[in-house]
Amino acid sequence: MAISQIWFVVGTLALLLVSAFADVVVLTEENFEKEVGQDRSALVEFYAPWCGHCKKLAPEYEKLGDSFKKAKTVLIGKVDCDEHKSVCSKYGVTGYPTIQWFSKGSLEPKKYEGPRTAESIAEFVNNEGGTNVKIAAVPSNVVVLTADNFDEVVLDESKDVLVEFYAPWCGHCKNLAPVYEKVSTAFKMEDGIVIANLDADKYKDLAEKYGVSGYPTLKFFPKSNKAGEDYDGGRDLDDFVTFINTKCGTSRDGKGQLTSKAGIVATLDALVKEFVSAGNDEKKALFSKIEEEVKKLEGSTARYGKIYLKAAKSFLEKGSDYAKNEMGRLQRLLEKSIGPAKADEFTVKKNILSTFI
Repeated sequence: MAISQIWFVVGTLALLLVSAFADVVVLTEENFEKEVGQDRSALVEFYAPWCGHCKKLAPEYEKLGDSFKKAKTVLIGKVDCDEHKSVCSKYGVTGYPTIQWFSKGSLEPKKYEGPRTAESIAEFVNNEGGTNVKIAAVPSNVVVLTADNFDEVVLDESKDVLVEFYAPWCGHCKNLAPVYEKVSTAFKMEDGIVIANLDADKYKDLAEKYGVSGYPTLKFFPKSNKAGEDYDGGRDLDDFVTFINTKCGTSRDGKGQLTSKAGIVATLDALVKEFVSAGNDEKKALFSKIEEEVKKLEGSTARYGKIYLKAAKSFLEKGSDYAKNEMGRLQRLLEKSIGPAKADEFTVKKNILSTFI
């Protein structure tokens, strides 16, 4: 068999495997009518990559695809209308996202007009397709507050607490919910931070006590001010992450990973720069200065200080290549499948070692 034929077979198999295991089937001009209108019904999202509403729908639609992946009688698919304009035009798509239902053996669409949540869309698919699929509950990192636990959680002076006061019927609250969940997930490894919410419609007395008159209302209760302060920032994930990092001294990104600033102590950073560029005799004197500075540190910075000190000692004993070699080792470990606690530990060490290069 010619090499070109072998690669064609391999490529075809790869595409088949991707299609077989994808939760949401990617539809194109080439495969649309091969997948839709055949021996199973199909729900299709027509979207554009730049569309804000499409981006908001994306996690819900992925959840839907994941829940229906074992349903043999229904396909959950999507079409990029920027890439495949002819398909979208053919089915009368003029705005994004547009969700349409195609019954088995039919290319006549029925437009979905309901709420854009996985649960609501699943109910529609079950009704139209005769399935009985339920959306799997995703474990939440948002702490649910009640009248019984509010003071215990929010007024804990060892925690910085962000609270969303919401009402179940509030549309803006529903829009915020997936973003707020991502915020809670991003900071789940921070023991000193709590992301919480309270049904203010159910616990009206608490809402009134904290001056809540509209929904959602967000209040921040830092360790130093348990009277609470209004959160007036934006409601995108990055807005919340920036706010919490600034207020709490953390260094997380929207995915919950530590940034390159995590573990860096400014006073030690300055000393390390002198230490690295100094001669051998001067290095020993600067090591003593680093040692003295570490003794002054408290809390999490004291833990970081010990890493600085160990790195400086190894630098003296093993030479200037130590930091570079150790960073390489840690990077290889980070690329493996490790738990979040270990990932945090290795990232902090790697960040601190970078100051020695």
